[in-house]
Amino acid sequence: MTDKNRVIIIGGGHNGLVCAAYLAKAGKQVTVLEASGQLGGAAITREFAPGFKVSAGAHLLNLLDQDIRKDLALDAHGLQMARRAISTIALDVEGRHLTFSADRVSGEGVSAKDQAAMVEYHRFMRRFAGIIGGLRNQMPPRIRTDNRGDLIRLAKTAWNIRRMGRTDMREFLRIVGINMYDILKENFEHPLIRGALSLDGVLGSFLGPRSNNSVFCALHRWSGTDGTHIVKGGMGAVTAAIAAAARSHGATIRTASPVAGIMMEHGQVQGVELDNGEQVQAGTVVSNADPKTTFFNLLGARHLEAGLVRKIQNIRMRGNASKLHLALSGIPEFTGLNQNQAGERLLIAPDIEYVERAFNHAKYGEHSAQPVAEISIASLNDDALAPAGQHVLSAIIQYTPYALKSGWPNARQAFMERCIELIAQYAPGIREQVVHAELLTPVDIEREFRIQGGHWHHGELALDQFLMTRPAPGTAQYQTPVDGLYLCGAGSHPGGGVMGSAGRNAANAVLANG
Repeated sequence: MTDKNRVIIIGGGHNGLVCAAYLAKAGKQVTVLEASGQLGGAAITREFAPGFKVSAGAHLLNLLDQDIRKDLALDAHGLQMARRAISTIALDVEGRHLTFSADRVSGEGVSAKDQAAMVEYHRFMRRFAGIIGGLRNQMPPRIRTDNRGDLIRLAKTAWNIRRMGRTDMREFLRIVGINMYDILKENFEHPLIRGALSLDGVLGSFLGPRSNNSVFCALHRWSGTDGTHIVKGGMGAVTAAIAAAARSHGATIRTASPVAGIMMEHGQVQGVELDNGEQVQAGTVVSNADPKTTFFNLLGARHLEAGLVRKIQNIRMRGNASKLHLALSGIPEFTGLNQNQAGERLLIAPDIEYVERAFNHAKYGEHSAQPVAEISIASLNDDALAPAGQHVLSAIIQYTPYALKSGWPNARQAFMERCIELIAQYAPGIREQVVHAELLTPVDIEREFRIQGGHWHHGELALDQFLMTRPAPGTAQYQTPVDGLYLCGAGSHPGGGVMGSAGRNAANAVLANG
């Protein structure tokens, strides 16, 4: 019999490392196997041009679970913020920008009605997001269950919704599954407010503002309680701190160790085999890979029932966002922004109709002619990311489908030029400042971060892919039908974002099963 006290974790992304830290802390013999030469998954900091470092995937921190931060003493292991609680600035091509800070929005043309609506919108979105956020550290209850723990969790969720009061409860149930377009049209007049807020519901997803589930995605994003921060040293510093915590409790972490397959015998996990043929024995394997990679590439569909195979195949995980990195010779000058403002979270989403039109292209396998962007110039807050006097710009470019009809090899350069031109509409001199440019399409994201479909949430965030149905019924409590195999990645509840909750919950599931 293989020793179940020995645990292998496939993938050194943030969830895998969190899981490793908690299991090692509980006395398990833990080995983390990361395929690439660098830990962190999509939360890494790497050099993309000589002297220029960038957060290659995720670039802002807004969902990290604060209990995990305390439990693992991440601050003591080196986690620092270069800038806390940054504001969001919705860019206007003529310089009439709007600034969002908590429940306030300021800028030219903001009416008293919109200002009052923003206060109320912030109140109910924060309250409703609290319901979503309150579920992230719970084991998802099973469907059609008589298990006492599951029934208690279901009852608590229902009670938390009911205790909001009749008015808020009805509003929560009305909007949670619908679209951002209707909600924002109901509440705001200013087009720039509508455009900027709509991004909360679509960024990183295969959704437009008119798509159902976009409100749910916004609530997921709003469920972070500590603001939006820029990490000192980039997002790789988050995973470095988690890895240090795991090592401090005795976990072994190996990089450049790609797993080729999960070894099985008589229906029980026996460990893993690496690409080089090395076999590592363990009675428990926890996969931080996306569900399709885990079940089809590493385990093999032959070990699963046909019904579960079909459910895993049907997981929606079509990447729809690219990442643009620019090495700049100086500070980009945005029309109407001062240097301090350029270090905030900058959005290009002029109005909600613009965002919906941008999505229209993706529906037909085309990249957007006028894309949407979330921009961060982290070097304005952390000068270690670029040479003295120079800067690095990072942008999420929304509506660039994984399955591009023309193929990304044919379209990459032209689309990258289109993205630079888009930013140049707001920062006219930026093209002359570009020293080096890099575009990571969803195909590149799939290759670099080993995420099928290039979807960084490992699957769409939607009501039918949430809680007890994430990634699929029968696998929602981190333990799979295969004895000894668990999931801990973003494809599991509560979903994507650098929060660590899936990793901790998976560790708790392993410990609960001995």
